[in-house]
Amino acid sequence: MKSLSTIVPHDLATTRERFTAALAEQGFGILTEVDFQATFDAKLHEAHEPHVVLGICNPGYAKRALDVDRSIALLLPCSATLRGVDGGTEVLILDPEHAFALLDDETREHVGDVAREVKARLGAALEALN
Repeated sequence: MKSLSTIVPHDLATTRERFTAALAEQGFGILTEVDFQATFDAKLHEAHEPHVVLGICNPGYAKRALDVDRSIALLLPCSATLRGVDGGTEVLILDPEHAFALLDDETREHVGDVAREVKARLGAALEALN
């Protein structure tokens, strides 16, 4: 699976705060959060490293894509993970161009520019963490 990634020398909470600010500068917000560590502890009584999945969205780009094909909603919001690793936090973002490869050729042709622009903005948010 293709992703944009970096590892930063901060704990997950600090990274999430910085990442949220960097995303906001690029016009994105966080719509959803899944905390694997808390869920596995509560439901399975098993330990897991700090690990969250964030659903991130820029409404303008989402609207442009959905206006082409409503089924693109299955690929939204964009997924990012923050996971505690030795020495910091790993941040991964699913490459939007890779995700849009699931679309049929005609749809992909109409939304390719959206995927490229979103990838550039998410890449800029990721770079801001370093």
